Amino acid sequence: MAVGARSGHEQPEDRPGEPAGSLGAVTGDHPTGQPPAGDSPEGERADGDGAQRRNQRSFWKELPLLIGIALILALLIKTFLVQAFSIPSDSMQNTLQRGDRVLVDKLTPWFGSEPERGEVVVFHDPGGWLDGEPTPDPNALQKFLSFIGLMPSAEEKDLIKRTIAVGGDTVECRKGGPVKVNGKALDEPYIFPGDTPCDDQPFGPFKVPEDKIWVMGDHRQNSRDSRYHMEDVNGGFVPVDEVVGRAVVIAWPIDRWATLSVPATYDQPGLNAAASVAVSAAPLAMGALGALPIVLWRRKRLTAGDTAR
Repeated sequence: MAVGARSGHEQPEDRPGEPAGSLGAVTGDHPTGQPPAGDSPEGERADGDGAQRRNQRSFWKELPLLIGIALILALLIKTFLVQAFSIPSDSMQNTLQRGDRVLVDKLTPWFGSEPERGEVVVFHDPGGWLDGEPTPDPNALQKFLSFIGLMPSAEEKDLIKRTIAVGGDTVECRKGGPVKVNGKALDEPYIFPGDTPCDDQPFGPFKVPEDKIWVMGDHRQNSRDSRYHMEDVNGGFVPVDEVVGRAVVIAWPIDRWATLSVPATYDQPGLNAAASVAVSAAPLAMGALGALPIVLWRRKRLTAGDTAR
């Protein structure tokens, strides 16, 4: 090997005029005389900048996943729990105003719950009730927001009315009189001021079929409700399986926020009398059928005993 030649792994040779080992003489194990980048303020800043860039990259990578999860949750909520609906007409004034947004409970019907008297319900058009009504033409964004439940649907043909009577009830309303359910007059403070209960379209009495409901708007003289569709395929009744759910709250505008509770008139004594009689009669009939074999067997024994004597 030539004089002065050295491999890259050998220590640097001593130079004249310098103490042996002075080159790279530092504290610690840094023969180059410079600490690692991480040990210097400049290195700390470099590492900090790198970590920040990694965090930013991680956020943008995770953002699509977060958006996807949010959209899936919104779709599930809309499908199974709660959905927003917009009020397009004046038929439920003054309870609901045109343009109100209501939230509809869609969960309880999944557990077999059916509409009850006094509830405000949203239901699909049961048979041409909305024929001739204009249908809005939403843009692509509105369609998407409606699909995931973040905006009321503009294309679905749904109606909103108050449930007056349910399956098994007898309902009627004579001109100049109140609406009666099972013979009990309803006190209806929710009717639009100046309206009558049914003077524009009296009806009944008739019995509501099972699995159907009779509905009416609160603005009686401006509501094409069950009374005006008695000639359709359902006789004016709404099938329970067409009910989307119960409207529970006015969510928008903020100054209109309110819950939609069931009026006290639907809790009056005797309103459920017909149903109570039917329920109580069922156990009585079953008891009679169960007792019949015992009575016949006892009579046979007594007859046999008389013959033996």
